[in-house]
Amino acid sequence: MKTSKYIIIAALILLNFSCKKFLEEHPTSFIPPDANLSSAKVARAFANGCYTDLQGFLNGQSGSYGGNTYNLMEFMTGKANSDLGQTGFVNFQNLSYNATSFYVDTWWQHLYLGVGACNLALQSIPPISSVTDTAKTNMLAEAHTLRALYYFYLVRMYGAVPKVTTVPTTLDLNLHRTPAKAIYDSIIIPDLLEAEKSTLSWSNTTGGVSMSAVKSILADVYLTYAGAAINGGQEFYAESAKRSLAVIQNGGYSLFPNYTDMINPANKNTGEFIFQVQYAASVPSTNPLTSLTIPNYAGISKYSDEYGSVYPTPQFIASFPAGDKRVAEKQFFYTSYNKINGSGIKTFSGPYIYKWFDVNAVTNTAKSDLNFTLYRLADVYLMYAEASNRAEGAPNAAAIGYVNAIRARATLAPIGTLSQDAFEQEVWLERYFELCYENKMWFDMIRTRKVHNDVTGAWDNFVGHTTVFGGTFAEKQLLFPVPKQESDVNPNVLPNNTGF
Repeated sequence: MKTSKYIIIAALILLNFSCKKFLEEHPTSFIPPDANLSSAKVARAFANGCYTDLQGFLNGQSGSYGGNTYNLMEFMTGKANSDLGQTGFVNFQNLSYNATSFYVDTWWQHLYLGVGACNLALQSIPPISSVTDTAKTNMLAEAHTLRALYYFYLVRMYGAVPKVTTVPTTLDLNLHRTPAKAIYDSIIIPDLLEAEKSTLSWSNTTGGVSMSAVKSILADVYLTYAGAAINGGQEFYAESAKRSLAVIQNGGYSLFPNYTDMINPANKNTGEFIFQVQYAASVPSTNPLTSLTIPNYAGISKYSDEYGSVYPTPQFIASFPAGDKRVAEKQFFYTSYNKINGSGIKTFSGPYIYKWFDVNAVTNTAKSDLNFTLYRLADVYLMYAEASNRAEGAPNAAAIGYVNAIRARATLAPIGTLSQDAFEQEVWLERYFELCYENKMWFDMIRTRKVHNDVTGAWDNFVGHTTVFGGTFAEKQLLFPVPKQESDVNPNVLPNNTGF
């Protein structure tokens, strides 16, 4: 079974998530055969290995020029276009993708590699006697948190998935799929609650799991668990609101004054950023999204390849309210830039994404030092607003205040008192605008079973919504297919998801 293969590979390859160490003279990215497996350094290596496949969220797609795992979540929304046919975009544009399409298998592989590394850490760290109980508990908390995160992606993308919580000893492991709710109940939520008991630091400027990250992920998990995909129960909206409010009230984070602060590498792991995937301006750890989102062959950068792999549809841009700073030039998007040869300004055919524009990489190094953000304060503000509104039956003053803080940065007028339904839709819309192209929108669509129609301004039911490309979402779009390369070696994962 490929799942077990990926997990065993993860058990053998323990890469350190600190990118700078790749270039040190003495290898630190694996455990040699003669290593003392009772040392504190080895325990730390096991914990660090859990982070490696977070970079798989942005990995390139083999055989796809300009393809990247990031693309999938944006292509699916119907609010992104691409300059490159090689990205497989057309199959997602017209919703003809299947179990062998680009990205579907890559996500699966890296998520299970991450699970495997976490399982190995959870098994290997407890017997190490040279580590203090407190340090051991916190390293295990990191592993529990990251295993929960990998499984959180798996169940949202594929639904029922094989449940693996120990290190396999054989490749002959043909597991049946476990329902998504059972994965939440037996792995995702218990792992996060266990991590919540630890003494992890509130924040971590080196990029490691912090207590605020644990609570942010748990807020997201509970919000999703309560929603349409699982229908876990109304009480979980209150649990979500509790965790997000703790992140907000405990301090340590604040909205950046300017949107461009988010593309300043000096601000990594600070300010608004709660938890990020770590990158550095050194091969192979450079962030790929800068070159990926530069217009195709624009001639504005030092990159040998400018892909134009993902950019917004004009309908999505037009759906922003008048005066919204987020669509002003060089905020979230840009429409022109200086040519790299000094021969003037290149004007594009329309807006492209500026959220991943690393100025130094574009103009000098061609190696982006930006991190990829999984959770930031604006996201947590909006999670609290939505969850508390659902839990209490109406928006409270704090929820309205957090939405207005996001609107104020966008130079939009504050909202007043709204009904529960009207406020919820306002929050959903702010999530669309504020978190666009951060791999959040697709999961919001699945969670709420609603899609904002950028042409009519209405909230369409997910099933039946027609994108601007003419594709109509059906029940089969609620989950991705289990990759064929998995079902080929493990027939126990069949039947596949609806429609595949």
